[in-house]
Amino acid sequence: MTDTATPPAPRDNLFGVCAAVGEDLGFNPLWLRAAFAGALLFSLEAVLATYAALGVVVLASRLLFPDRRRASATAEVAPLPTAPQSIAEEPLRRAA
Repeated sequence: MTDTATPPAPRDNLFGVCAAVGEDLGFNPLWLRAAFAGALLFSLEAVLATYAALGVVVLASRLLFPDRRRASATAEVAPLPTAPQSIAEEPLRRAA
């Protein structure tokens, strides 16, 4: 059973607050980002304060209630077996 409601969070976002809130509440974080972008037209201070407050809430929730599924999934990852070098080079010889 996989969760398809939100895409995986990329590593190049700003603190990941919108992605974390979207993941926790089960909606696409793009909607929250769009709401923040629209609110920027009215009050920069309110948007920054709200974003910072959400960041504190997300940090507290992740520290107090860690996701057991994510922790167990990362602990159970096994390294991929490596092929012997002679087998790995064989398709290249045939292609040439």
